[in-house]
Amino acid sequence: MLAKLFNAIVRFSPFIMMALLLIPVLGGLIGVILPALGWIPALDQTHFSLNGFQQLWQTPGIGHMALLSITTSLVSTLLAFIITILILASYFTSPWLGYIQRLLGPILVIPHAAAAIAIGFLITPSGMLSRLVSPWLSGWDAPPDWLYPHDAMGLSIILGLTLKELPFLLLMALGVLAQPDLGQTLRAQHKVALSLGYCPMTAFFKVVLPSLYPHLRLPILAVLAYASASVEIPLILGPNNPPTLAVAIMQWFHDVDLSLRIKASAGAILQIQLTLLVLACWWLFERLVIRCASPMLTNGKREYGVIIQKITHVITALLLTFIGLSLVGMLLWSFAGFWHFPDALPQQFVILHWQSALQQMHKPLIDTVLIAINATALSITLTLLTLEAEQHSGKSLSLLGSVLIYLPLLIPSIAFLFGLVWLLEQINSQHTFINVVLAHVLFVLPYVFLSLASSYRRLDPRFSIVAASLGASKAKIFFRIKLPMLIGPIFIACALGLAISFSQYLPTLLTGGGRINTITTEAVSLANGASRRISAVYALMQMILPALGFLLAWLLPKIIVKNHRQKR
Repeated sequence: MLAKLFNAIVRFSPFIMMALLLIPVLGGLIGVILPALGWIPALDQTHFSLNGFQQLWQTPGIGHMALLSITTSLVSTLLAFIITILILASYFTSPWLGYIQRLLGPILVIPHAAAAIAIGFLITPSGMLSRLVSPWLSGWDAPPDWLYPHDAMGLSIILGLTLKELPFLLLMALGVLAQPDLGQTLRAQHKVALSLGYCPMTAFFKVVLPSLYPHLRLPILAVLAYASASVEIPLILGPNNPPTLAVAIMQWFHDVDLSLRIKASAGAILQIQLTLLVLACWWLFERLVIRCASPMLTNGKREYGVIIQKITHVITALLLTFIGLSLVGMLLWSFAGFWHFPDALPQQFVILHWQSALQQMHKPLIDTVLIAINATALSITLTLLTLEAEQHSGKSLSLLGSVLIYLPLLIPSIAFLFGLVWLLEQINSQHTFINVVLAHVLFVLPYVFLSLASSYRRLDPRFSIVAASLGASKAKIFFRIKLPMLIGPIFIACALGLAISFSQYLPTLLTGGGRINTITTEAVSLANGASRRISAVYALMQMILPALGFLLAWLLPKIIVKNHRQKR
C-alpha cells in the first residue's frame, strides 16, 4: 500500500512542481495586465482603458528611469562576464583558479542587500576608500564632496551588480568545466593547443570558450533578467530622483494613493518589455561578436594574450581587495564608537550596536529562519521526487519543462509579484505566512533543482538494479539507497535554498503586506537613512545566516556518516 502511494506521489510530483511554478507566475502576469488596462473592481474601475499607460508616459523622468535600468543591467552583466572569462583564461591551468574559487565562492551566498550595504560603506564620502588615502595622499581633512553612492549615472549600481553576479557566473562556468565528459575534452583540447605553440590565454579563447559559452548562456540571461529589474541594489546604491524603473514601480505600488497601482501595473508591463529588450540586445551582441571573432579563431596567431593576462592579474587583485575592504569596513562600522574622519580605524570599539539590534531583531530573525526552512524543505522534496520520477520514466525533463523550472528567474520578479499580490487579494487569501513561503519557493526551487539535478542523474544505476533484484521496492530503494548516497549534495542544496530564501526582499515585502518582517526587509529599510552602525549589524546578520547554513551542510554529512560507520 505504501509502495503504491509512493509511486503515485512520484508520478504526479513533476506536475505539482510545474503547477507550483507556473500558476503563480502566469496568474501574476494576468494580475498585472488587467490593472494596467484599467480593470480594478476594488477601485470601481471596471472598464478597460489605457489611462495607466498614459499616466506612465506623463511621469517626469520616465525615459531616464528606463534608460538607467537598461544601461546598468547590460553594462554590469557584460563586465561580470568579461572578468569571468579573463579569470578563467588566465588561470585555466593554474592552481590559483581553485584559490580564487574558494575566495569568491562565499560571496555568492551574501544577499544582494548586504552586498549593497557593504559596497556603500566602502564608496561613501566617509567610507573606507577615502579614509585609506586621507590625508597622506588625497589631502582630505573632511569627507570629499562626491555623490557615490546614489550617483545619477548609476555607476554605483553597476559596481554592486558586477561584484555580486561575478561569483555566480564564475561558479557556473567552473561547474560546467567540472562535468566529466565536457571538462576532460576541453582540457585535452587546451593541452593540444599549448603543444602547438599557443599561449595559454590564446588557447583558451580559441579552443575552450567557443564550447563553454553555450553552457553559460542560460545563467547569463538569468543574470540579465535579474539585473534589469533588481530592486535591492538600486534602492541602496542608486539615485533617488529619478530611480530605476523597478524601484519606481515598487514606490508607486506602496503609495497610499491606491490609484497609483494602475500606473504601477503599467510600469510592470514596461519593465517586462525592457527586460526582453535587454535580452534581445545581448542576443544581437552575441551575433556581432561571432561575426567579428570568427576570423580570429583561424588566423594562426598564438601570442596576443600576454598583455591581457597581466591586466587580468591586476583586475583580480583589485577585485579581491575591493571585496575584502567592503567586508572589513562593514565589520568595523558594526563595532565603531566615535570614528572621526579621516582616521582609518575607530577611536573606540563598542558592542552597544549589536546589543541594541539583537533586542529588536528576534521576531524578524525567527520569521526569516522559519520561512527559509519551510520554503527549502518544500523545494528539496519536490526536486527529489521529480528527479525520481525521471528515473521511473527513463526520460529527462523536456526542454519546455526545463524552461518552466527557471521561469521565475527569467521573468522580472517586479512584474509578476505585483500581479501575484493582486491575485491573492482576489481569492481573499489571509494566510500571510503561507503566501510568503510559497513566494520564496518560486525563487528557491530553481536553484535547488539546479544544485541537485546533476548529482541525482549521475547516481550509478547498478545499485538500484541490485536492490531491485533482491526484492526491494522503489520506495525502499529511494529511501535506503539513493538518499544516503546523496546526503552531501542534499545538504548543500539545503544550504543554498536557505541562502536564497534569506536574501529575498521583494517577495517578502509584497506577499507579506508589511505584516511579516525579515532580516533582509529590515536591513534594506535601515540602509536608507538609519544609523550606519545598526545597518552594518543587520547586514552582517544577513551574511552570518547563510554562512551558518553552509557550515552545517559541511559538518552534518560528516557527522552522520561517522556515526553510521560506528554503528556498523
